[in-house]
Amino acid sequence: MDLEIRKRELVKEFSPMLKKSTKTSKIWIAFLIAVILVGVVAFIIQAVKGHEVTGMRDNVVWGIYIINFIFFVCLSYSGAFISGILHFFKTPWKNSVMRIVEIITVLSLIIGPIFILLCIGRLDRLHYLFLYPRIQSPITWDIIAILTDLIGCFIYLYLTFIPDFAILRDNSKKAPAWRQKLYKKLAIGYYDTPTQREKLHKITRTMSAMIIALAIIAYSVLAWIFSLTLQPGWNSSIFAPYFIVAGLYSGIGVIIIAMYLIRKFYHLEHYIRKIHFIGAGVILLVISLLFGYFTFSEYFSRWFSHKTHDVNLLNTLFNRYFWMFIFANYIGVIVPIIILFFKKFRTIKSITFAAVIAVLGLWFNRYLIIVPTLETPYLPIQDSRPEFIHYSATWIEWALSFAGVAAFILFFILIMRLVPIIPMSGIIDHEREQKRHPKNLTQNQK
Repeated sequence: MDLEIRKRELVKEFSPMLKKSTKTSKIWIAFLIAVILVGVVAFIIQAVKGHEVTGMRDNVVWGIYIINFIFFVCLSYSGAFISGILHFFKTPWKNSVMRIVEIITVLSLIIGPIFILLCIGRLDRLHYLFLYPRIQSPITWDIIAILTDLIGCFIYLYLTFIPDFAILRDNSKKAPAWRQKLYKKLAIGYYDTPTQREKLHKITRTMSAMIIALAIIAYSVLAWIFSLTLQPGWNSSIFAPYFIVAGLYSGIGVIIIAMYLIRKFYHLEHYIRKIHFIGAGVILLVISLLFGYFTFSEYFSRWFSHKTHDVNLLNTLFNRYFWMFIFANYIGVIVPIIILFFKKFRTIKSITFAAVIAVLGLWFNRYLIIVPTLETPYLPIQDSRPEFIHYSATWIEWALSFAGVAAFILFFILIMRLVPIIPMSGIIDHEREQKRHPKNLTQNQK
């Protein structure tokens, strides 16, 4: 195999994905930008008029902003954990999904904390969190954990991009001048020599182990923000592992959805195959069983305790939020289990459908953890106005929420315009390893 010829072939294969824009993609990008602009308008209104334009009040001080924050952060931590596992244990089929997972991880860590800023009433005092931190506060731990994880994941993502930047630098002579200069700077003198390759692999492997540890620690800290309070519904000793399992549940689901859309839109059936969906679907099945067990344990212990405040919370869930409770904790768990348990149901579309149900169910599960709990405090709510007793999100909150999702998708598309979503260096490494040990890799592929 002539290495330079193979690199040029891969660049030629993936160049249309980097350069050309179809009419559909232009319309899609314009739509995403429009959603983001609506979110900007909503943010300006909220900044001028304050939180009175939202559904948050004295009792329900957290709404869908904090729910979105938990969802995106849990997505990032699960992505970091999965990415680290794939790389550390050298999973045979990791090359087709690795970059998808890594991009999801970093973008989630960028988008998620923005929702915390939207939830803060006095952004002008944000710097006080850094000037006067209280180490005994779990929120301070969370800030440290998020920043540490963001830096670690960004470095890890960049390390995996370097070999592809070098390939694009050397084989993009017809590309615009700005793109050539960018690839040259980002490649930082990497020429895929045996010494450079070995050093990069060692550093990346070390970073993958660190990322796994950071993911577990950081999301445990986020869970402790809730479980270390005495609030009914939050004061639980299993919240940390429960949150980690829930994070993996949503992370696998989003990865499957991303795999399906990227495979379909960019015609990557040769790289993202059915075996990848089946593998991810089996993992989702195992995680769904764990998630269902933790959910059952959490609610059953509260129901069996017969504590007055826990009973009040359960009454709120079974009355006002009955259908949401059914969808989040029954449909969102049982439907994926039924689809993924039987082999004949494990088609690409059915696995993707199960992932969509799982992700929606997990989002509603986060909603049920936050809002009903705040609506049933220890002391009875004194204000009788409905908006002070019950939370209902306004269009401002929904506009900013959809703007966050749109920004996530838009940034994902822009990154795919910069570097191929299937790592070219990974393909070359796989072919190089196949040439050395053809029998072993053939057995792994089977």
